[in-house]
Amino acid sequence: MKSILSNRKFLITALSITLARFSYSQLAKPSVPAIANYFGTKSRYEDVNPHLLDDIVSINKSLLGPPSSNCHAVHLTAVIRHGTRYPTTKNIKRMIRLYDLIASAATSPQPWVREIKTEWKMWYTEDMDGKLVERGRDDHRHLAIRLSKSFPTLISKENLLNNNLKFITSSKHRCIDSIQAFQEGLFGLWNMEDYDFKHTVDDTLMRFFDHCQRFVEDIENSKTALKEVSLFKSSAEMGIVQRKIADKLQLPHSLVTADLVEAAFFLCSYEFAIKSENSPWCNLFDVQDAKVLEYKNDLKQYWKRSYGHDINRKSSCTLFHDLFRRLDEVAYDLRNGQIKKTATIQVGHAETLLPLLTLFGFFRDNKPLTAEDFSQQQNRTFRTSQIVPYAANLVFVLYDCSDGLRLQFLLNEKPMAFPDISTPTPLYDTVRKHYKELLDGCNFEKECASPKANFKNSEL
Repeated sequence: MKSILSNRKFLITALSITLARFSYSQLAKPSVPAIANYFGTKSRYEDVNPHLLDDIVSINKSLLGPPSSNCHAVHLTAVIRHGTRYPTTKNIKRMIRLYDLIASAATSPQPWVREIKTEWKMWYTEDMDGKLVERGRDDHRHLAIRLSKSFPTLISKENLLNNNLKFITSSKHRCIDSIQAFQEGLFGLWNMEDYDFKHTVDDTLMRFFDHCQRFVEDIENSKTALKEVSLFKSSAEMGIVQRKIADKLQLPHSLVTADLVEAAFFLCSYEFAIKSENSPWCNLFDVQDAKVLEYKNDLKQYWKRSYGHDINRKSSCTLFHDLFRRLDEVAYDLRNGQIKKTATIQVGHAETLLPLLTLFGFFRDNKPLTAEDFSQQQNRTFRTSQIVPYAANLVFVLYDCSDGLRLQFLLNEKPMAFPDISTPTPLYDTVRKHYKELLDGCNFEKECASPKANFKNSEL
């Protein structure tokens, strides 16, 4: 039975890989919503890397490559977000509420409103609750192929068989399914018909935020940590969007809440991400509306996962130290003539990637994002639509060069310079010195200890 299942997986994966180019380049491209660039964490990976729309397993050779001809890659660590998923139960409930309201009360004669009421069916169910969709599996299958093509000496069949590749994942089903799909992509590429899926589940690394008590108490369970988000939900900008949508649907303004507006925005983004459809829901928004909704979602990520509170970035200390521990081990192994691990693939969440990026200092704007600064923040660098789409990935590549070890950083397969380091691919020692304060400190236990744990009740 195991052999039959394994062969079936292989055939499905091999067929998926064989048809990948055909399905993306030969078939007509779907109509893309005008607002697709503003979907935040609900964005498709291809909309961040448009060249993939023509060939989903192509790599941009003009961007990728060693620092110089006398360098060769010796190790790669990738921290990857899971692939495209269904909405969570919370959002599905809101979507159902909105759909029921429109179906029963909207009086607009617009054809797309009639389409929502009479043709479009509410197919999202609460039991979907964030599960990976088939397109999400493809996200990781195709990423695996591209990374193997980009770094063939690191992610290779030989290294897999020699146990030189390590796979780590969050315990969430969408992450486990993603890492298995990543492996399927490799097995299909290398014609491996029967090979056991092996991975390690480690939530202390990939869901560190759940284990950081200070974060849980001061941010997750706080009623004030996201006050800027609450303020923006009741702002003039959001009010304009609510009224415009109410008028388009011909509904009383009082019925169209900020939560229902966001549900409609999510419906447009999920229909596009999951089914590649420019659905009638997208007609509710113009580009200006989408910018407002994107800013609201960016505010949430900024204050809950990024620069808004210091504990957000410090909660990723354990993953930060683990990354440098791996790189240090490779440096040690290289001096002793044999590298034990050529690549580590780690799958987590947007909430895994954003704090780590913040700890490194990426995408820090001069002014913090606030509810009142929407118009002043149109050119902000902190834009989750570009940073953490589905299958977003942070890749750290260590090169052995004639002048020493060098470290290259890639975000979504595109090279980026480390903040405040002018060299695109600096010496590894330079990177370590730059982050010395964090490497010597940033103690997870200390940073994440609950202040309440030190409070003694004098009445006891």
